[in-house]
Amino acid sequence: MKGFTGKILRVDLSSSTCVTKDLDEKIARDYLGGRGLGTRILYDEQEAGIEPFSAENILVFATGPLTGTKTPSSGRHFIVSKSPATGGITFTSSGGTWAVELKKAGYDAIVVKGKAEKPTYLWIEDGKVELRDAGMHWGKLVSETDDGIRDETHSEAKVLCIGPAGEKMSFTASIMNEKYRAAGRTGLGAVMGSKNLKAIAVKGEDKDKNNIEVADGIGLARAVDKAIKKLAGSDVTKENGGLNVYGTGLLTNVMNASGIYPTRNFQTGTFEDAGMISGETVAGTIFKESIACHDCPIECGKSVEVKSGKYAGAECENLQYETSWAFGGQCGVNDIGALTKANSLCNELGLDTISTGSTIGFAMELMDRGIISKDDVSLDLEFGNDEAMIEMTEMIGKREGFGEILADGTKVAAKKIGKGSDYYAMHVKGLEIPGYDPRGAFGLGLNYATANRGGCHVSGFTIASEIFGIPLKADPFDPSENMVDLTIMFQNLTASVDSSGNCLFLTFALGADDYADMIKYVAGWKDYSIEEFLTTGDRIFALERLFNKREGFDSKDDTLPERLRQETMPEGAPKGNVHPLEDMLDMYYNKRGYNKDGHPVDDRINALGLA
Repeated sequence: MKGFTGKILRVDLSSSTCVTKDLDEKIARDYLGGRGLGTRILYDEQEAGIEPFSAENILVFATGPLTGTKTPSSGRHFIVSKSPATGGITFTSSGGTWAVELKKAGYDAIVVKGKAEKPTYLWIEDGKVELRDAGMHWGKLVSETDDGIRDETHSEAKVLCIGPAGEKMSFTASIMNEKYRAAGRTGLGAVMGSKNLKAIAVKGEDKDKNNIEVADGIGLARAVDKAIKKLAGSDVTKENGGLNVYGTGLLTNVMNASGIYPTRNFQTGTFEDAGMISGETVAGTIFKESIACHDCPIECGKSVEVKSGKYAGAECENLQYETSWAFGGQCGVNDIGALTKANSLCNELGLDTISTGSTIGFAMELMDRGIISKDDVSLDLEFGNDEAMIEMTEMIGKREGFGEILADGTKVAAKKIGKGSDYYAMHVKGLEIPGYDPRGAFGLGLNYATANRGGCHVSGFTIASEIFGIPLKADPFDPSENMVDLTIMFQNLTASVDSSGNCLFLTFALGADDYADMIKYVAGWKDYSIEEFLTTGDRIFALERLFNKREGFDSKDDTLPERLRQETMPEGAPKGNVHPLEDMLDMYYNKRGYNKDGHPVDDRINALGLA
């Protein structure tokens, strides 16, 4: 039985140096990897007040202990840094196989600091590391960059890169891998761009595809068999289940029927044309094939291609729920071809689809209310105008025309536009809120407000319980301590799962016991328990809070847009609701062991081993 081993590659772009260091086992056990490891490194090594685009801002690319193993859906990596969009700590993640290739090459994480003198990419081949000139790739689209770098390195290399949006340091810029996979939200593509880092290409050892060493292969095989059976027994994750057949697009009709499908910039929660852009419609019209990340039995990715109409030929690997919502209901657009075209543009330009679509919907409402005009925008940017939406997406990615105003998201755009436009900016801490209206899901609204990276649904996806009844049924209109407890539980579990190297979608069927077992056998920690796994999530969440405290965040930042706290929902099941955040927030802080400013108190810091 092998014990724990781990390696970190440390890259200083300013001095063009690359050094390999051992990963401390205690740090690994306390924070696992991924989101947790990145948070610990950033907190320990970065001083307060460093600007996001400073050469001193650290960028961590981290796998988890389960990444690349035979555990299900084990192809995820996390990227952690200080966000230009929020000014606080942030994380973003992506699937596919890039993370697996990094593990095969011998590294658990890459820590990048400094700024290269000229456009540069990092090439890693089976433990050998080289910084190369990326001048010929600068300015290129994502697919062009991916192809070009693989031509220069290895045809089977996995490429992570930014597009033009990242180069132009747009706060809405994402980091792409394998052309179609996006680590979006909070602008970390812009942080890469600020460092003149165009890409990281990786090629691991040419061995069996599952060559990641584990401590106890027999024990792990049993734990994996148990997990696979649970996944096969869930209506959401099983073969021919919801995610397998429709991908995340299955959420469209469900959220619309629940009255929480944000429409025309959160003016209501019901879109009259939701059925035209739903997962069911995708399956019956533009679906090509299912796509899976590394060793994933769910296959939620749905490659699509538009066959007819003005967007014929448009295609993308995965038209996910959040993307179809952001360019669909949020913008009042019902043309599934237009949504596919917008998604494809975002992939090529390296744009986050949620923030881009949400920001365009925000601008549409401003035009509708006369705050901006056609002369200002040079487009008839009205709700439902799919052609203007597509053109504005490209303008945002290239920072051209009015796209320069919108390229950094709604918070910055509202400051530039003025005239009371900040009221219509649907963000938390500078991050646009995704496709669930919290007036009909009180737990998710509390999560939005308290999530450390801003308006983030995947920090604590209470929708699983509020709408689907998984793992237990919760009343979405319940503002009591029961909902507060549920939100905290989801946030802690999620932080741990995010650090494991597995996909969060597995939690529709798996619990903390499954993760504890798999981690125990992979790392060789014989006494690893459910309690330790959940405490790890609590610890990670609190450390993120402490980072943000250093940057000046407090309870005033744990809020929701005024519209969602004061304007009642006009229709559907949540009709008449506003979000009762204030009462829930007091209970949340108390139960978390935080003070009235939203910061962990000394006793809680000590209990979590953060002192």
